[in-house]
Amino acid sequence: MAKIGKRTRAAREAFAGKEDLTVEEAVSLIKSNSSVKFDETIEIAMNLGVDPRHADQMVRGVVGLPNGTGKTMRVAVFARGAKAEEAEKAGADIVGAEDLMETIQSGKIDFDRCIATPDMMPIVGRLGKVLGPRNLMPNPKVGTVTMDVADAVKAAKGGEVQFKAEKGGVVHGGVGKLSFDESKLAENIRAFVGAVSKAKPTGAKGTYLKKINLSSTMGPGVSVAVENAIAE
Repeated sequence: MAKIGKRTRAAREAFAGKEDLTVEEAVSLIKSNSSVKFDETIEIAMNLGVDPRHADQMVRGVVGLPNGTGKTMRVAVFARGAKAEEAEKAGADIVGAEDLMETIQSGKIDFDRCIATPDMMPIVGRLGKVLGPRNLMPNPKVGTVTMDVADAVKAAKGGEVQFKAEKGGVVHGGVGKLSFDESKLAENIRAFVGAVSKAKPTGAKGTYLKKINLSSTMGPGVSVAVENAIAE
């Protein structure tokens, strides 16, 4: 049996028996029990009553966190001409067309969000097997296939988070940094939960929001009362 370190044991003891907390209680518990030397990400995992293998039960969307993510987002844009210039002026880190496609095909993916103008999709479509598994494939449903590339770049840079139900109906994402004020983290968490709640698909049956867990990058998770996480 693997030996449990002192830090891990202490964290587990602090979290033991604590379930269905308020958002504020969970954030306070996580912040007070972090012992690592870097600014951890606060992560949310939501268990939904859906089966994403069925098209009418897929959950996906985007949410602008009111207090940002605390993460520097690198944005790549597939565009030509005036739209390429527009993307660069808006702060895109990488802009290109066939050259960008070749860079990605070579295995170099140095970005966190990929945006494309509609006319670029024949090129981007060739990268589905590379970008798809990384949840980087541009999609009009989340605003990453658009002619408004400047707005899309600014939104990505400003704290916009994409979410998508994975196998088992779990949605997860980063909702801020440990260094954020507790009130700002709570606001971000409720914004994320609200967006997922509004994205309820037509095929969902029974209880939709089943369970919510919060954790830090290196810490254990704690469950949050679903009703408390939904903003009024």
